[in-house]
Amino acid sequence: MKNLKKTFNKKKVIITGHTGFKGSWLTLWLLSLGAKVTGISNEIATSPSHYKLLNIKKKINDKRLDLSNYNNLKKIILNEKPDFVFHLAAQALVKKSFSKSKETYMSNTIGTLNILESLKLLKKKCTVILITSDKVYKNFELKRGYLENDLLGGTDPYSASKAAAEIVIQSYINSFFSQKNNNKFIGIARAGNVIGGGDWSENRLIPDCIKSCVKNKKVLIRNPNSTRPWQHVLEALYGYLILANKLTKNKKLHGEAFNFGPSKYNNFKVLSVIKLMSKDWKKIKWIIQKTRKSLHHESKLLKLNSNKSNILLKWKCVLSFKETIGLVSDWYSEFYHNNNILSLSQIKYYENKIKQK
Repeated sequence: MKNLKKTFNKKKVIITGHTGFKGSWLTLWLLSLGAKVTGISNEIATSPSHYKLLNIKKKINDKRLDLSNYNNLKKIILNEKPDFVFHLAAQALVKKSFSKSKETYMSNTIGTLNILESLKLLKKKCTVILITSDKVYKNFELKRGYLENDLLGGTDPYSASKAAAEIVIQSYINSFFSQKNNNKFIGIARAGNVIGGGDWSENRLIPDCIKSCVKNKKVLIRNPNSTRPWQHVLEALYGYLILANKLTKNKKLHGEAFNFGPSKYNNFKVLSVIKLMSKDWKKIKWIIQKTRKSLHHESKLLKLNSNKSNILLKWKCVLSFKETIGLVSDWYSEFYHNNNILSLSQIKYYENKIKQK
């Protein structure tokens, strides 16, 4: 953690999507490391909002902007002259991508393009972490776990928009950021299904469970046997921070993509997650939706192989599945029962876990 403190302390950092679930956690963590944060987001998507609950707006430079607006985005980036950029802003919901398909492509693909186009004009050195998704892979439901050089694809608009963004990224790296005098160093991060306190997004397992529990209703489970690479949000964010840190020192990592997923032993079925959550939240009840043909395809199996991150970045998940669910349960329990926000204390807990590994 000393290395991260040294890397980010007093550095200018732009985070796109800072008001979202992952973005708000990353903003809080970087503030605790001493970074000077500028956040760019179009809106606050949920109520309650983790970002609002953290009460950090006065501690950062908070900007409201649609990333499809290139001219305004360019002005912010050129004015701020960031040392680091973490691009998380996205339309991140698969189901919503069907009803808001154009919005999804504009946000996920064109938004990424506009970030890169703006960086072309930035004169100073900058390290850039572009976050896409584990769903960029053309999913053949392989048991071995997807590798970074596997085929990209996507049948739904969300997955396709993220895969398209990766093609744009590689095109820009090869066309504009590969010269000898290049001073923009770019890493691509693909994370699994992240969970954690402060997520109230629609059509996500943990938020659905919590919201149903609070309303004393049963949560509807559509695909109880679907397997996902579940991990705590801090595991993925630590991967992004480590990648940024390594990229500032090792230019050979420029343009490389990295998976950040749990070990093969942390790929659990949806029903397993709910049953473990219910041990802490006795009021969580569920009903399994009767089998019927869905209008939209949803993969049954999705696994990542994170060996590249393990070897080149010395990154790995440090929380067990039980610890992950415990942190999530504790966060929501403290919020709903005692009106306490455990985010910063959980970051400190996680930092101590890292030191012990």
